[in-house]
Amino acid sequence: MAIMAGIVALVVLLTVATRRIPVQHAKRVVGRKVYGGGTQYIPMKINTAGVMPIIFAQSIMFLPSTFLSFFPESEAMQKVAAAFAYDSWFYAVVFGLMIVFFTYFYTAIAFNPKEVADTMRRQGGFIPGVRPGKNTEEFIDNILTRITLPGAITLAIIAILPTFLTKFANVTPGFAQFFGGTSLLIVVSVGLDTLQQVESHLMMRHYDGFMKTAKAKGRR
Repeated sequence: MAIMAGIVALVVLLTVATRRIPVQHAKRVVGRKVYGGGTQYIPMKINTAGVMPIIFAQSIMFLPSTFLSFFPESEAMQKVAAAFAYDSWFYAVVFGLMIVFFTYFYTAIAFNPKEVADTMRRQGGFIPGVRPGKNTEEFIDNILTRITLPGAITLAIIAILPTFLTKFANVTPGFAQFFGGTSLLIVVSVGLDTLQQVESHLMMRHYDGFMKTAKAKGRR
């Protein structure tokens, strides 16, 4: 039970963890009114790619087993097939490395630092201590590269957890598969998204949120 709770907590942290970059906007005076001048943040998620790296890696890892199934009588091919078995250490290591690679690959497609820097420049925003334009793009790209590495490693660990649970925790493969890979990530993501939507509806109707008790304290 402790391992299960720890895995769920790790998935929740991986899903909601963000690195906020402060962005300041220059003040504009139009008539007697002053616009802008506030501070906003660019939320950069640790796991920008979501479950896509695991899906891509699984699709490729199925190819060797499918190809080797056409040679059932070859002993050499059967040894290679055993190395690519789902519960083998070789499969877990290759699977984890491919997840790290696809996490960087998909993050580079989903998040474009150049586009973000251009949008900030057009809107009159800038990162404190960083010049707009090329320097801002490089700054955002460096941060994205740094925060993607722990996210990719954590995602790989979660994906290969069924192998460790099956070998050391004495659990069934089906139960271990649920607490690793895409299943738990999708369940947690959907649950958190549902809570955020309910919270937003409550705030729109001036109700207290799940974690706010200001009105209740005021009544007491």
